[in-house]
Amino acid sequence: MENPEEAEVDIDTLIEEMDYIPGHFHLEMNLNFEPCSAVTFRGRDMKLKRDSLMYELELESGSQRFAIRNLLGVFSFHLEEMEQAKEIFLSISQEDPDNLNAWANLACVYDRLDSEQEEADCTNKLAHLMGLGSEDASQGDPRLRAARCLAEQGYAYVFDIGLVDEEDRMEKLTAGLMLYDKALAYGEQIPLEEKRSWYFTMATLYIRLDGILMNKGNDEQKRLPSFNRTLALLRQVTKSSNSHYRALAWCYLGMLLERKETFSTTPMGIHDCGYSGTGPLDCFGKIHIKLYLRDLERAKMGLGGMPDRKNLTSAKEDLESVVKVCPCLKTYLEIGQVYYYMGVDAMQELFPVDETALDNALEFFAKAMEFDLGDTLPEIQLLRGKCLRLKNEESNAIGCFKRAIELDDVGSTYTESFRCLMETLLMLFSQKRVNAEMLMQEVELWVKKAEEKYSKQRVHQELRLVCRNHTTEVIELSKAMVTRGNTELVKMLFETIKTDFSKPKLNERSLSF
Repeated sequence: MENPEEAEVDIDTLIEEMDYIPGHFHLEMNLNFEPCSAVTFRGRDMKLKRDSLMYELELESGSQRFAIRNLLGVFSFHLEEMEQAKEIFLSISQEDPDNLNAWANLACVYDRLDSEQEEADCTNKLAHLMGLGSEDASQGDPRLRAARCLAEQGYAYVFDIGLVDEEDRMEKLTAGLMLYDKALAYGEQIPLEEKRSWYFTMATLYIRLDGILMNKGNDEQKRLPSFNRTLALLRQVTKSSNSHYRALAWCYLGMLLERKETFSTTPMGIHDCGYSGTGPLDCFGKIHIKLYLRDLERAKMGLGGMPDRKNLTSAKEDLESVVKVCPCLKTYLEIGQVYYYMGVDAMQELFPVDETALDNALEFFAKAMEFDLGDTLPEIQLLRGKCLRLKNEESNAIGCFKRAIELDDVGSTYTESFRCLMETLLMLFSQKRVNAEMLMQEVELWVKKAEEKYSKQRVHQELRLVCRNHTTEVIELSKAMVTRGNTELVKMLFETIKTDFSKPKLNERSLSF
């Protein structure tokens, strides 16, 4: 720390003089904004991201570890774990005294703890390292410190929370890449090996960005610039002295060029080293399941042929590679989802086509639920319920659908759990396994619960689909309700049939996980 007697540097003046601002808490990330979702779900999402970072830390051996640890401290800060956040930033500042982000983040922690002198010391240290506000210039190259600061900030954008759609994801990836470009401009004289670690991360961001563009149906001309830069970056990484980066770079190059939707120009010398790693492999898995779901939705709307099940096979292979080295909650959920779609008929999901695939899906969901946050995710409950329903375990399936609704956030648009619950109840009613009285009570209760979670329009939209697909059962149930004098729910059911809402989109909630 600086001598307390030294003149303190005013933080506002310091910021005005900067071409960049150290630290993570000013970044344009959802993580730093007021939550738009329930606090419990925001906390859950942050803990899931933190778990992913812990796996990244285990695999990383270079200077990138400081980028990961800084971000871990940021998550601890937002989770109100101030002492842990302080400990993380302090440890970085001791191991890497030139780390601007650590000092800036530590100042924010001291500000929250009302430790004014410690905060001022951190600010003075920042000014000293940046050559600002002091005649005594620090040793070393301030531009190199700036470059490392910006690269760490660019890395952070990959782990933002609350990304609601593809446009939001593209915006965050682009923001991260812009910071890396700025870092490279500052760090012209930086050691080449450190640059190659940045090239590797940039390549993974470009791969994710290309995945979004592919999923949006963009043509080659729109994807070509980022695709070409990805190849150039990966070629640089293949020369790295870091065997981990080098092996992954060869693997990613091979996988990129094997994809049938990729470009025709294939550089020579590309081969698959057989290395199984995380990062873009996980992204490839998501790309293929998204392509499958996109084509499935189009087929159900009569806008195309049957989806290509090879996308499911590719997604399974990629995610199986990931799960070997990163057996985390997110990966188990994603590979379980792939196995679910491999186990059901594409157009009629109520018909199984591969019992073994369904068993595998349930096994992966069970592993996901072994994690601390596994039993808090409605996505897992929904998919488990759909698998159990196909295996004729309707009672257990109903329990999963109910749990999914209870876990869902207020205002959510993912109403498939409610529809599945209604369909399964009516299925049991048609099989005489549930009497009219019990069915009526269940429908009344869960329509009410659904309207507390979702918009009435979404609830009625789902009821309309259920009524159309189970007209006989709905009419029989309505007769029983009228006999018992319950005309209000009957009226609502028939009103939903007459109302012309648009068909809901295919559920893709686990893909934005």
